[in-house]
Amino acid sequence: MVLFFIYGRICCLYIIFREFNKTYVGFTSSIIDRIKSHNFLATKGYTIKFRPWTVIHTEFFNNKKDAMEREKFLKSGQGRLFVKSLCQ
Repeated sequence: MVLFFIYGRICCLYIIFREFNKTYVGFTSSIIDRIKSHNFLATKGYTIKFRPWTVIHTEFFNNKKDAMEREKFLKSGQGRLFVKSLCQ
């Protein structure tokens, strides 16, 4: 699958997974750079403790506001059930 990004216009919400049911939900305008950061470049934060991560889900939005709302939902109780279903 080839992805084309127009910086500043398209936001990608992503869910990454690590064995032992560790997940992380976030959004970015540059998914490839962000995943590199989680797996190799970052020097602090939650995700460095459980490397390597695998992308298990992505969603694309036309604006940052919609991506932020979806991220907030996925971090809620109902949204966590959806995230958990992806990990099984």
